[in-house]
Amino acid sequence: MRAVSFTPETVPGPDAPLRAALRYGLIGLGVLVVASVVIATLLAGMPGLWGALLGAAIGGGFILTTVVSVLFGAKLPPQMAGMVMLVGWVAKLLVVLVVVGVLNQFDFYSRPALFFTVVGALLIVLGAETYGVVRHKVPYVTTRAGDSETASEQE
Repeated sequence: MRAVSFTPETVPGPDAPLRAALRYGLIGLGVLVVASVVIATLLAGMPGLWGALLGAAIGGGFILTTVVSVLFGAKLPPQMAGMVMLVGWVAKLLVVLVVVGVLNQFDFYSRPALFFTVVGALLIVLGAETYGVVRHKVPYVTTRAGDSETASEQE
């Protein structure tokens, strides 16, 4: 494994992988919106357009709110961070259930376009976020037990 050196100006913060996940997730969602809108509109017309837009909003919003709540909770004490994650998960689940319940009463959108776009958003945004986290390098320092020096000072 190759050592990576950083200068103080280029050291990424502890939340850098999460910010990268959010960035890649938004890029993936943007690509999905364009592709699904074009395909659904060609196949189903205006109802396909609405189904694709609603599906991207529901699926992308569901996944991206997790990263946002983790970024927010990362600056809090562990107990509060856990509470933020739990409340965020329950809240977004309730919002999705209410939105789907309300949308069930209308027929201005294509249900297959909505379904396939939600599934695509879940897969693509989650994959893009995973890529952003895995791809990002975060430095860490190890010390000998009982020493106050860092590993870089010991060499």
